[in-house]
Amino acid sequence: MLPAGYELRPLAGDDAPALAAAYARNRDHLAPWDPRRSEEFFTEAGQRRDTDAKLESARLGLQDPWLLWHDQVVVGRVNLNNIVRGVFQSASVGYWVDRQYLGRGLAGAAVGFALRRASEMGLHRVEAGTLVGNLASQAVLRRCGFEQYGAAAQYLFIAGAWQDHLLFQRILHDRPAGPAAA
Repeated sequence: MLPAGYELRPLAGDDAPALAAAYARNRDHLAPWDPRRSEEFFTEAGQRRDTDAKLESARLGLQDPWLLWHDQVVVGRVNLNNIVRGVFQSASVGYWVDRQYLGRGLAGAAVGFALRRASEMGLHRVEAGTLVGNLASQAVLRRCGFEQYGAAAQYLFIAGAWQDHLLFQRILHDRPAGPAAA
């Protein structure tokens, strides 16, 4: 549950200016954990393109993007990405919190929200990968009931290099796959 004064809202087409400001403000903070970004990414135009792509992906049922707001400022985000239906019924979760808002339980609340959304969508499993050295994110996932199930060498191209990751999952239920499995 989010602390008072914070809310999660679905990504909207007019969020680009607030997102550009958030990413610019957190550029150094997020750099070790993100792919290298073009200069355009940090602009309203870049965020408009990124937002449009995410909204199209959401329309197709492949993603569920949300923004964390406080006082009309974006202070984080959480996404269910790579949603796969059929016999897999799975998604991956990604999230970040503004450096000025760390230590307030926001990441855990956002991940908990994403897990509830995934369950409502009928998904069976949510996975996450963290850089080996990202102890804070690993702690968030463990507090949210994720279990580490493996490690992957050179898993993602992050901060300009192929990086090793620890892999986590949370099984949401053991019901059979629903109609979306067809």
